[in-house]
Amino acid sequence: MGTITSLTASDGHTLSAYLAGPADASRALVVVQEIFGVNTHIRAVCDGFAADGYRVIAPALFDRAERDVELAYDSDGVQTGLRLRAAIAPEETLLDLTAAARALGLARIGIIGYCWGGTLAWLAACRTDLFAAAVGWYGAGIAAQKDLTPHCPVELHFGETDGSIPMSDIAAIRAAHPEVTIFTYPDAGHGFGCSERDSFNAQAASLARTRSLAFFEKNL
Repeated sequence: MGTITSLTASDGHTLSAYLAGPADASRALVVVQEIFGVNTHIRAVCDGFAADGYRVIAPALFDRAERDVELAYDSDGVQTGLRLRAAIAPEETLLDLTAAARALGLARIGIIGYCWGGTLAWLAACRTDLFAAAVGWYGAGIAAQKDLTPHCPVELHFGETDGSIPMSDIAAIRAAHPEVTIFTYPDAGHGFGCSERDSFNAQAASLARTRSLAFFEKNL
């Protein structure tokens, strides 16, 4: 189990973060939330990586709009999450991700994000030089920002039946970035990696996690 800590971004904003894993770890990860906040699922993701030996931090990105947000995976949670996301500029989230990375105190740090966080992991790889490797799971906003250039190796994971990310978007990302490793998963929809969602696909989630860990093992 991890602990709650406080971070301060370069613009003076303070935010909370979930911190887990051994303090003397040689590898570190920033875990980026979905639109449901740093909830039980995201904390469990962090605990999983911590058990693998990583120092892990998940910044509460919604703190800029509303503090202590933990949303359920239902229609109300979706609508609230979308509203909160819309209230925060991407540039502000990057400041918070930067604060999280610096709090880890290691030279080589990875970033992994899910849903909204998958898109933010892509942005962090492209708009900062903080990360040695980046992984995005079902980031619906990546295709629209495919013209950006990542500063580190990137691996992306998508479900082939994701209603919010058509296969044409994935093809466009592949065409724009042949250097980026992209995996797709049959019969996997949006959020396939979250056991609390109806779209959970245990086989796809396990394989994507194994591939993500191998990618970080190679690049961190």
